[in-house]
Amino acid sequence: MSFNHFDDAGRAHMVDVSAKEPTLREARAEAMVKLGPELLASILDADVAKGDVLGVARLAGINAVKRTSDLIPLSHPLSIHYAAVDFENQAETGRIRVQCTVKALEKTGVEMEAMTGAAVAALTIYDMCKGQDKSIAIEGVRLVFKSGGKSGLYQVDEEVGK
Repeated sequence: MSFNHFDDAGRAHMVDVSAKEPTLREARAEAMVKLGPELLASILDADVAKGDVLGVARLAGINAVKRTSDLIPLSHPLSIHYAAVDFENQAETGRIRVQCTVKALEKTGVEMEAMTGAAVAALTIYDMCKGQDKSIAIEGVRLVFKSGGKSGLYQVDEEVGK
């Protein structure tokens, strides 16, 4: 297996996408936040000391999408055309599925942007709730869907926590 982020001498470099044509790229990633039924109920009832947990996490995730190239050294700066962070609350298990969707008309994919958005939104939930429970766990950060580009469609068969 070869990795395209290294030259013949083994030095890291940004992949050259200058000759590629832009195509519509879309990616969706998820992260699962395990926090327990009581804390989830507090979040949904807006009864967390730091305020609107999911609202702040949504904005943090969208901001992270736009800053991915500042965080991941070899990712390309992209012109993001759409970014959204959504939450699926699982009251019976006390979990929140964070989903981040990103779209761009670009020469390279938006998978890293979607994964970064989901991860940062999940971390923000932890940050805003850690005063009530430090045992919150974040797991299953992964790509669940991508389309566009020469590798085409990718979709997982099952999502974490289903």
